[in-house]
Amino acid sequence: QVQLVESGGGLVQAGGSLRLSCAASGRTFSTYAMGWFRQDPGKEREIAAGIPYNGGSPYYADSVKGRFTISRDNAKNTVYLEMNSLKPEDTAVYYCAAQRWGSSATMALRLRYDSWGQGTQVTVSS
Repeated sequence: QVQLVESGGGLVQAGGSLRLSCAASGRTFSTYAMGWFRQDPGKEREIAAGIPYNGGSPYYADSVKGRFTISRDNAKNTVYLEMNSLKPEDTAVYYCAAQRWGSSATMALRLRYDSWGQGTQVTVSS
């Protein structure tokens, strides 16, 4: 497993942008697929975006396609989520997660992720 620490959340007006970062510990970061999930109180945790370990096609939930971009920098052990054109319904706690040897086919499978960060709050005001 890896240790994950998110940063970059905050309060932003609708239409604005934020960039989330997730720093991972250890020397095996490049063997992990990385995902960004989000959760509203009382709702299930859902995936927003995922990126495979091998540079394959990223996965995006329909609700964020065209607005969010996930990327990774293996030299810095960091994964990013660039969020543009934010909407009030994007308000949630955002979690970074890691999945060993995850491919494009498994990005959306929450139970395949075995390491999670503590989360960072994103609030979008209308």
